[in-house]
Amino acid sequence: MAPRREKNETVMRARALRRTMTLPEGMLWQVLRQRPDGFKFRYQHPIGRCIVDSYRAATRLVIEVDGESHSMDDHPERDACRDQWLRSQSMRVVRFAATDVMRDVQSVVTAILLACRR
Repeated sequence: MAPRREKNETVMRARALRRTMTLPEGMLWQVLRQRPDGFKFRYQHPIGRCIVDSYRAATRLVIEVDGESHSMDDHPERDACRDQWLRSQSMRVVRFAATDVMRDVQSVVTAILLACRR
């Protein structure tokens, strides 16, 4: 029974995150939701106990936008552990700094599309 409750809590958290996206996440999602080059993406998608910023299921590509908080406290270690777990689940993880998304979202999208084609 516990795994089902955990899954429901993760789904509820993902839904809440979809309503409270950061500006860089929102900028990137506005482009990805248009299915660039025909690629479909999901936003704030639960994978196990993780919720990833964006995800392309067909290529198992996880896209993360890292704001300033990702460099503070234990976040770098947590991100590394999370990435390692996702890779152990046959996922590929790409991370972009929020400042890069803000500065040039189209370059970030181009990098994502290249990763989708690999």
